[in-house]
Amino acid sequence: MYLPFVLTIPNFACSTGLANLPLDLSSISQIFPLPLRVLHSTMVLYGPPRPVQIIPSVLPADWANMGGEVKRLEDAGVDRIQFDVMDGNFVPNLTFGPELIAACRKYCIVPFETQLMVSQYNCETMLESYVDASKGANGEPGVVIVHAEANTHLHRVLTKIRDLGGSPSVAINPSTPPSVIAHVLDLVDHVLVMTVNPGFGGQVFIPSMMEKVRIVRKMAVDRGLDFDIEVDGGVKADWTISACAEAGANCFIAGSGLFKYEDMAVGCAELRRIAVAAQKGIVLPKGETIGWLDGRD
Repeated sequence: MYLPFVLTIPNFACSTGLANLPLDLSSISQIFPLPLRVLHSTMVLYGPPRPVQIIPSVLPADWANMGGEVKRLEDAGVDRIQFDVMDGNFVPNLTFGPELIAACRKYCIVPFETQLMVSQYNCETMLESYVDASKGANGEPGVVIVHAEANTHLHRVLTKIRDLGGSPSVAINPSTPPSVIAHVLDLVDHVLVMTVNPGFGGQVFIPSMMEKVRIVRKMAVDRGLDFDIEVDGGVKADWTISACAEAGANCFIAGSGLFKYEDMAVGCAELRRIAVAAQKGIVLPKGETIGWLDGRD
């Protein structure tokens, strides 16, 4: 945390007659001859950074060769693989069930996570199957994400995931305020802030969701809670993942943003590099490429 340094700037300005100047990065750099990376790192995360995790969605994968695809993702160095379960009710799309997820386990050992974009009936009646399918190669808890909007009895569902041996997590859609999940945050390992409306891949990132990420981050830090913040939708190796990391997210779900790379190991490394840099306050500007980070991170 670099907050003490930030708080000294107004005091310095007052004592030197500079209190009325607009202290943006350029003006501060004229007052304090510090390296750019130091100046940036004074204005970053609320609370200490959490480890960056790159989590591809399998929506853009070759479903006829899903076993080979998850192995390819594992070889690329991803931290977890997300399976987007859609039932045609909660979202206007239909994907796959627990059988496909379980079948992929024999092809890799990387952890799985399942995002249940399904109705409450589907979630409650098939929850055990999804928890079991998401478990690790040695039975480790897999991440199971349920949507707050789909589950009237959210507390009960999250508690049941833990009881069944899973890692309970909750997601909120773009129109859902963080206050909806305030009273279940002590039950979860992850909070997923959707940065598009769920149901389809390849959508455009919604920048206004960054304020929601900041709110969730503040809730976690202020209450001393231990959960990761995920973002999902339109996240690529550009300003989008940088903005998410600066706001406080540390888990980044990338579908088309990763599968577009011929060598997905390169894509995974670029996503991770941009996110880690942003956590330090080195935020990739909109319109710039990863090359902008050279000499800065």
